[in-house]
Amino acid sequence: MNQRIKEFMQQAGTDVSGKWMSVDHAEKFAELVVQVCADIADKEKPGYLGCGYITKTKGMLIKEYFGVNE
Repeated sequence: MNQRIKEFMQQAGTDVSGKWMSVDHAEKFAELVVQVCADIADKEKPGYLGCGYITKTKGMLIKEYFGVNE
């Protein structure tokens, strides 16, 4: 499991076994993920893909942050 996901699970108040202790923990976990995604989107300046600039899309940055590979 990705280290960042483990950290969010612990911050949400559950363990990293994947067993949720309550719905509140699942909600907190989702809020943490959404907050990080919003922060990444807010920080990223608009860029151009294929127009002379090589930048990462906001989606690419979010996937990179969470270690999600396609």
